[in-house]
Amino acid sequence: MLMYMGKNEAELVERTKEFAAGLPDDAWVVTQGWRDYRWDPPVPPTKKSIDEAFPNRPCAMYSGDAHTLWFNSRALEELGITRDSVPPKGGSYDKDENGELTGIVREAAAMELLPRVLGWLSDERIQQAYADQMARMAEQGITSICDMSLMPHPGCDFIRDDVYEALANDGRLTLRAHMFPTLLEDQSRLEEMQARYAESGAFGGLLRAPGFKQFFDGVSSQHTAYLTEPYSNPHFPGDRGRLTIPAEHMRALVLAAAERGHAVRIHTIGDAAIHEAISIFAEAKQRFGKPSQGRNTLEHLENMLPGDIQALHAAGVLASSQPCHITLDPGGPERDLGPERVKIMWPFASFLAEGVDQAFGTDSPVTPVTSMNVLYTAVTRQDSFTHAPTGGWLPSERIPMADALRIYTAGSAAAAGREDELGQIKPGYLADYVVLDHDLTTCAEEEIQSAKVQATYLGGACVYER
Repeated sequence: MLMYMGKNEAELVERTKEFAAGLPDDAWVVTQGWRDYRWDPPVPPTKKSIDEAFPNRPCAMYSGDAHTLWFNSRALEELGITRDSVPPKGGSYDKDENGELTGIVREAAAMELLPRVLGWLSDERIQQAYADQMARMAEQGITSICDMSLMPHPGCDFIRDDVYEALANDGRLTLRAHMFPTLLEDQSRLEEMQARYAESGAFGGLLRAPGFKQFFDGVSSQHTAYLTEPYSNPHFPGDRGRLTIPAEHMRALVLAAAERGHAVRIHTIGDAAIHEAISIFAEAKQRFGKPSQGRNTLEHLENMLPGDIQALHAAGVLASSQPCHITLDPGGPERDLGPERVKIMWPFASFLAEGVDQAFGTDSPVTPVTSMNVLYTAVTRQDSFTHAPTGGWLPSERIPMADALRIYTAGSAAAAGREDELGQIKPGYLADYVVLDHDLTTCAEEEIQSAKVQATYLGGACVYER
């Protein structure tokens, strides 16, 4: 269950109780979407509130940024997590001043536990959830997705190629899925997927595996994004976040993938993580050239060092951003990074000026799959719900609608390694297209979000009609 926003911890727990009333008796209570920095007061939750709501039922509430889990005591017991448990490297089990677990589990520790949290779901329920989500995507005019590894660890990338394949075989797959499993020393998972999907006519030609995904840092709001200088509001002396894996390990992984012609997408949010990743990709390009399919890509690129935009272009790296992230945490960038560092955040216009190739997306379920909100925020740099701030946040980085559309379509096709057959309406390209009731290139900014998809076509076949 997705639960975006919410005024405070108590309100979200009450909504969760209403949701849980309709669940099977054997089901965990699992939700996603809470953001404590948008609450009043903006304080982290603890297990106490959900212990009171669910004393005998495991409850796991995944944060909106998908980097933190909030558990009740029953869930911690089911998972075998105690005050003496040691978290995996790059993760943490938060404790209070008495050394007791608060119920908050972060980064690698949260990602390691998530597969067990969802273990009660049957294949049938999962397939139906995928089909339902694809129907919502078709309504938003989405014909292709990039499904990227959620976990940095072996064996739990959360890419359900089996589900996509089953839906394709049943004729229920209504989009093109491009899968990016976890980048590991063992590259066989990707290569086996590529071999299956390369067979003529396999799965209706709707499935691809263009490359790998890996995490390099966390998120600024939780102080886990990796910075060159400490956060402006440090949680402890020298607080500058951390890398999820050592830089030399990432370098070895990327170079090994590049040697075999594989593209890599790396989650990088903090300026230090971005800088290090650009350096690694530059070395990969110099030694092995371009990937055989797909593009080496950085995901998110929230705050950057001066000079790294030019370095990004020189390394031939594609910048993949999610415009709706800009206003997820009003005042947060200034609070966490200070006034100087926020001057180079989500720099879409600067990327254009330097010739950096870009792609847009939603990072769902971090933000909802609402295509018009992506375009609205890219053009206005205003929140898609409140429409603040007036004039846009860092208005110098606003971009014209024509560029936003090109980045969201042709740019995203390039990120999937499909720029020669997707993302444009032209002879020889696949007939994936959308009919809108507005001309987005001429309508007023305040009308962008009211534009409705009238029909969505995949390979010339209508998969949605209003």
